[in-house]
Order: sequence, then structure tokens, then C-alpha cells
Amino acid sequence: MAGTGSERVFERADAFRKVREAHQTEMAEDYVELIGDLIRQHGEARLTDIADSVGVTQATASKVVARLRRDGLVENRRYRSIFLSEAGEAMAAMSRARHRVVFDFLRALGVDEATAHEDSEGMEHHVSETTLDRLRALTDELRAGDRTVED
Repeated sequence: MAGTGSERVFERADAFRKVREAHQTEMAEDYVELIGDLIRQHGEARLTDIADSVGVTQATASKVVARLRRDGLVENRRYRSIFLSEAGEAMAAMSRARHRVVFDFLRALGVDEATAHEDSEGMEHHVSETTLDRLRALTDELRAGDRTVED
């Protein structure tokens, strides 16, 4: 038996709590990943480039960057580019790696590249490390041609 009614309610509440926590970090992870990508591609991350990349106004991007600064994820000086702090670099690397696992899994399933990019954006924020580990293993199995999945 799966448990009493009250146990199932608490399990469901815990699942909703985890989703809310993932949503809280999702924007920060997306922004620090983007800032890191802009720095790698252009040598800097300017507010205008961030806003354009995300499809928001500069005012909106500025508010997010201010929050990232407050949280110790980015550093910037007035009239200068935006840089990732050590914590921001770590978050960006983690987010990028999680994204890659989901993307690679979708591609191994046969999902086309554009759809895999679109679908994996966001999914990486909502899966546990346990699920990511299993996705990695399944991706390896699928790529090796072994399409049987063992529990």
C-alpha cells in the first residue's frame, strides 16, 4: 500500500514545495548561464545584450541583475560590463551541465536538435540529481545501441 491518505498529502505537498524552490532558482540559473555565454562569446556581458537575449526590456534585465548582485552571483561597476562572481561561475557551470544531460538524453531518444534545445531549456531545473544520473546512464545505453532499459 502506498501509505495513508495523510502521508500522500504530505508527499504531494513536498513535491509542490520542490517545484516552487526550482522556480525560485530557475531565473537566476538561466541568467548566470547566459551571462557566462556572453562573456565567452564577446568577452563581456552588457545589460543590453542580456536584455536582448532574454527578450525583455533593459529595465527588467537590470532588476534581475541587481538581484543577482545582491545574491553574490554577479559583479559590476557603474558603466561597465557584468561579470560572474565565483559563485555565479559555479552556478552557470552546474546549470549548463544539467542542461546538457537533458539535451543529450532527448537527442539520444531521436528528438530533433531544435526541439531538444527548446524542451531541455527549463527541464534541467526540475529534475533531481537521481534523475539526472539515470538520464546519463540511459543516454549512454541508447547511444551504444542497447535500447533495453534495466531497472
